[in-house]
Amino acid sequence: MRNATITRKTAETEITVEIAIDGSGIYDNQTGVGFFDHMLDQLARHSLIDMTVRCTGDLHIDDHHTVEDVGIALGQALSHAIGDKRGIRRYGACLLPMDDALVRAALDLSGRPYLVWNMDLPTAKIGTFDTELVREFFQAFSTHGGITLHVDALHGINSHHMAEAAFKAVARSLREALESDPRKSDAIPSTKGSL
Repeated sequence: MRNATITRKTAETEITVEIAIDGSGIYDNQTGVGFFDHMLDQLARHSLIDMTVRCTGDLHIDDHHTVEDVGIALGQALSHAIGDKRGIRRYGACLLPMDDALVRAALDLSGRPYLVWNMDLPTAKIGTFDTELVREFFQAFSTHGGITLHVDALHGINSHHMAEAAFKAVARSLREALESDPRKSDAIPSTKGSL
């Protein structure tokens, strides 16, 4: 089983993340930030990665450290759980509609982190959640997960729908990239011989 548990403690946050890549999308995420928990639930459900996140953060300041640090811990957990990446498909992509929103995600579990973010959310807030933190999460997740990640909003007028479509599109892309390649289940998916 491809599982990982990461514990991360700083002066700003205390986090435990548990994931099982070969799960069924079971989730139990509690960060103290309601909208962010909802997005993490989407990430788990649509990637089929079982996920438990516990975070106590300095929410009296704002949500930034909580969201960014959970992204760091989740990226580290994913990197640890997939190991040498033997037998995975490596690449994944999804074009995901959600009402007015249409978001495209494409990723490569290359070990070379890079984020391309073409997504301008039309409002500064979703409820009390700062919309700029959506990008911050994916920046931390891609960096610490070793993921080349492209996210593009092709349409959208509602910030909630656009953000949720981004999490779902990345989730579906992860699901595809992490699947076993039946034609090369014993090989590293690279001409280099390692990722």
